[in-house]
Amino acid sequence: MQHFTTRPELSGTFGAVASTHWIASAVGMKLLEAGANAFDAAVATGFVLQIIEPHLNGPGGDATILASRKDDLEPTVICGQGGAPAAATIERFNTLKLDLIPGTGLLAACVPGAFGAWLTVLRDWGTVSLRTALEPAIQYAKDGHPILDGTVDTIESVRELFLSEWRTSAAVFLRNGSSPTLGSLFSNPTLANLYARIVKHSEAAGGSREAQIDAAIAFWYEGPVAQAIDRFCRTTEALDVSGRRHHGLLTAADLHEWRPQVERPVNVEYRGHTVFKCGPWSQGPSLLQALRILEGYDLAALDPASPQFVHLVAETLKLVMADREAWYGDDPAVPLDALLSRDYAKVRRAMIGVEASLELRPGSPGGRTPIISPSRLATGNGSASVSPGGGEPTFASSAQTNVQSVGLGTAPRVYTQGDTCHVDVVDRWGNMVSVTPSGGWLQSSPTIPELGFALGTRLQMFSLHPGHANSLAPRKRPRTTLTPSMAFKEGRPYLAFGTPGGDQQEQWSLLLLLSHIDQGMSLQRAIDAPAFHTNHLVASFWPREVSIGSLILESRYSESTVQELRRRGHLVEVGAPWSEGRLSACSWEVSGASAILRAGANPRGMQGYAIVR
Repeated sequence: MQHFTTRPELSGTFGAVASTHWIASAVGMKLLEAGANAFDAAVATGFVLQIIEPHLNGPGGDATILASRKDDLEPTVICGQGGAPAAATIERFNTLKLDLIPGTGLLAACVPGAFGAWLTVLRDWGTVSLRTALEPAIQYAKDGHPILDGTVDTIESVRELFLSEWRTSAAVFLRNGSSPTLGSLFSNPTLANLYARIVKHSEAAGGSREAQIDAAIAFWYEGPVAQAIDRFCRTTEALDVSGRRHHGLLTAADLHEWRPQVERPVNVEYRGHTVFKCGPWSQGPSLLQALRILEGYDLAALDPASPQFVHLVAETLKLVMADREAWYGDDPAVPLDALLSRDYAKVRRAMIGVEASLELRPGSPGGRTPIISPSRLATGNGSASVSPGGGEPTFASSAQTNVQSVGLGTAPRVYTQGDTCHVDVVDRWGNMVSVTPSGGWLQSSPTIPELGFALGTRLQMFSLHPGHANSLAPRKRPRTTLTPSMAFKEGRPYLAFGTPGGDQQEQWSLLLLLSHIDQGMSLQRAIDAPAFHTNHLVASFWPREVSIGSLILESRYSESTVQELRRRGHLVEVGAPWSEGRLSACSWEVSGASAILRAGANPRGMQGYAIVR
């Protein structure tokens, strides 16, 4: 067992910010130092992440948010997951002779919801002006930021695609036809100008702070941004992973009709904590289902590095991920109460044996018959067939070496690794926010030249088979992987946490929670602890594959643990020692007359950072 943490266990009394990039965390703390609250800081942090992690998220993407004031009885969900275009129907894709929605290109774009969600938080929970919130992002987009190796690698992996097909992207990311140099200053002046125009427009509109933010939202969803998106989707045919070129379906009317939904979270109690997640339009309830199953075991008595612990959690994850595929979606008929009930958890718990399951086993809550759309077996354990820019840039295990891909014209045959983003902020007043922004990354679709950003591809998460909770329909939200987390203790906000990672987000978030609550680990030690995940699930991203029996472990697990798991039937792959997840977390806990704030960030990826004072 590792007897040290990779970073100090940070604690203080003023504020805490943790994110997937050190610059973004510093920007968040800068706002807190200036007197802003946690919500202001999160918004500024999120906009900066769009600039400095363009291969992981962008203005054309999504953001799911949990926000809580100190005295709130529960957090509020601000859903920045945009809906499907009005023209996006199953019949339309049948006409195009597509059985899956492509993972790249314009055809997979939903309404870009991140901008509206961030500004809703700023307007309704924040205190600072739009200018104050956007200035850091504008500065880094205009003057440049040291470009990450992950960004450079991503750009290089799609360089031929950009040069031969997505030339508007080449104009932004391939200056003189070459990829940027690691550590060089990279800027996006078009995007800087767009955000500066929005600030100028909002201030010219006059009125209160809230009215100016409303003017900015209208500029995006009813004005020049919506019009530019409409025009680009109508006039551009973009090559995608289907091997064909398609126009986009998104129109200005789709943006005009959309605004972020503000709604209540779902929750379960777990060992003195109330854990909150977004609803079944996300994968959030799967973590809650897992907690319901695992509360029946004495996890504190198990060594978290033991084969018994890994087996138990992995088998639990297989069950809840099967339910995710069968039951979740943006549909009021999702039987959520039954799925989260202790009676149902008892039935599911009884299905866990000493051997690894090699089946997808969705349950039948309330006697209902589960529906799982057809899927494809992966080409190798833990692998997926991915074309340049395809799927989500999830933080993949280095064990994933058996990877095939589909060639697109002159584009290279590559598998681009990466991940999404995450932000947690807590302030001295006890306000707390957890956000997972993603989508609209540079490799998702061609850059819109007037705007300086690409649209997202979240539409690929829909099923094209009728009768499912996640079947494609106009204006419906795809069942997104983006899933921030929050826990209350003794009726107060206690912990904000989350991670990038697509289908692994809930798996790694669960491990953090179990390590912290059941094993009594500090936040940083829980983040540092050896981790694993399974791909024994229907992948959310194109090409929607399943890796039956897969279990990917970091090499810090002992050889005896690996061998025992294999003996039980798990198809184990061993990855690099620090290859699983990029968790971050912030907590707020009353101590006497004051409160102690703590935070941790992940050493994996070598860019996440937490700041506390």
